[in-house]
Amino acid sequence: MLEVKSSSDVTDYFLICSANSNRGVKTIVENIEKKLKEIGQKVIGIEGYKEGKWVLVDSADVVIHVFHEPLREFYNIESLWIDAPRLELPFEDAPAVLQPNPSQELYR
Repeated sequence: MLEVKSSSDVTDYFLICSANSNRGVKTIVENIEKKLKEIGQKVIGIEGYKEGKWVLVDSADVVIHVFHEPLREFYNIESLWIDAPRLELPFEDAPAVLQPNPSQELYR
């Protein structure tokens, strides 16, 4: 997770993750969308889902990039935000928009 609020007018955080297959990318996106809705966060838009190679999930304060691993390595978007603070997750350290409801598990 990158904190980009001091250098971006679009969002406060980028969450960047990847999977080893297009199906894995889609599964991650489906779970992110489900969990965001469960904790009361709006999903403004999802782009790239059909192809499953690079999917962007816009949740206003957090923009989530889910890559098929070879594309993540190729584009290396983390390097574009080299000065952005890196936030380590477990989720207790994540921004409130990604905090699970205390009565629910975010990931099983």
